[in-house]
Amino acid sequence: MIEKQERFWCHNGHTLCSTCKVRVYNRCPTCKQELGDIRCLALEKVAESLELPCNYFSLGCPEIFPYYSKLKHEVVCNFRPYNCPYAGSECSVVGDIPYQVAHLRDDHKVDMHSGCTFNHRYVKSNPRDVENATWMLTVFHCFGQYFCLHFEAFQLGMAPVYMAFLRFMGDEVEARNYSYSLEVGGNGRKLIWEGTPRSIRDSHRKVRDSHDGLIIQRNIALFFSEGDRKELKLHVTGQILKEKQNPDAGVYITSLCS
Repeated sequence: MIEKQERFWCHNGHTLCSTCKVRVYNRCPTCKQELGDIRCLALEKVAESLELPCNYFSLGCPEIFPYYSKLKHEVVCNFRPYNCPYAGSECSVVGDIPYQVAHLRDDHKVDMHSGCTFNHRYVKSNPRDVENATWMLTVFHCFGQYFCLHFEAFQLGMAPVYMAFLRFMGDEVEARNYSYSLEVGGNGRKLIWEGTPRSIRDSHRKVRDSHDGLIIQRNIALFFSEGDRKELKLHVTGQILKEKQNPDAGVYITSLCS
């Protein structure tokens, strides 16, 4: 939480906020004199009286706030840019959703699909060699929105596992309007995961480490693969649904895209 910043004088009249005062070890960065504990109340009053537009005004935010409220708002502003959701590398690109979709397609060569159902097969020749790696990131366009499907292998403690999950390319509040299901199986058995997609505001690592998705242990994955258990073959299917509220009945209706 961003709190009101106190401002302090040094002996030569330079001022510094309380946060920066700690960062420079209580020494003025301009004249190198030690900062005292004398507050600059006049500047604090000026900061309180300022009304400024959100930093993300150019991205569509219409809000105007007093200075300290502005700082609090910008931390959660729905118009703030999104980080690149690609998980295969540390990508520093930021931008709005249309920009990120084009970036994923053009720079990361991510597969793009239209429709709310999917059917993927993942094959690995040596399933006992499990390194932390993203195998696939696919972007789906349905209900006029974009969703990222992740599938990867990583170590959970000492055990190798495979995990699939969906992220929504938008904010968390919007993500709650949708749900999804994932299914993997073989040999007459199957595992099913049902959940709500996480917003890409949550990093890929945060979602993975929270285990919020379909997790398949290696032995189960090999059982699903059939054959001699020397090659991993996983068949993952799924669908994305939209939750609509019926105001008359007070209930939610789940719908598939056409």
